[in-house]
Amino acid sequence: MPSVVLKAGESLLFGRAPHYALRPGFTAVALPDCAPHISRLVGELVVAADTVTLTWLGSGEAQLSGLFDAPGGARRVIMTKSMSALLDDGENQLVILLGRQTAGGFADTLISIDVTLETVPPQVPGDPTGQVTSAGPGLIRESRDWYVALALTEPWLVGKDDYPRPPSNREIYERVVHWHGYAWNLQRPQRVDDAIRVISAIAFGARDDPYLAQHDGRLQNIRFAVARRAAEMRLVTAADLAEVERTARNRPPT
Repeated sequence: MPSVVLKAGESLLFGRAPHYALRPGFTAVALPDCAPHISRLVGELVVAADTVTLTWLGSGEAQLSGLFDAPGGARRVIMTKSMSALLDDGENQLVILLGRQTAGGFADTLISIDVTLETVPPQVPGDPTGQVTSAGPGLIRESRDWYVALALTEPWLVGKDDYPRPPSNREIYERVVHWHGYAWNLQRPQRVDDAIRVISAIAFGARDDPYLAQHDGRLQNIRFAVARRAAEMRLVTAADLAEVERTARNRPPT
């Protein structure tokens, strides 16, 4: 990816094919090897006299890391559509989840944003390609794997980020039965494990799937990572969770 240096009063548009939205005062950069499900325009970076603001415009999600004004110091946030954040002085990292197309499948795209004062003119790449934004990796709604993802990520979806462990196979089975009434034989632990492997492959992509890599730690640690990543990727959402809970409450007793 080419380096671009912006001065106060200048702005940057970036994405798979952002030049269609180019306007006076803006520079556009097409991300290399961009996956087809990434929006043509995913982000807008605006440089003012004393602030740098990132606005996320993509239909997918990204992860922003930097030294925010927080008691704990460094913080990581998930950027969703129309969300804006002030960048810190120094290095900020933006990770577009599964944003890059590689020979081995989808991989994350890492963009480093250094907030400094420079006078080097920006470099503009050539014309972008691609027009229509395709659908990103996801789960079939109300499928077995979708319900398992809901049960797996429930602690994260309800804000219990400090949950001590991921839900067990038995807990996942009981939650799916409660929500749907039918559980696809998830009372068999192997069925739950198979579903979580499918979720992991979609959430991380074939290249970075932790189940395909050699690991010395416990499989429970991998499950924890899959649950957090699935929530970050919004394979299932808090709105989905609220909907299945409402359906379960309204289901006639048997």
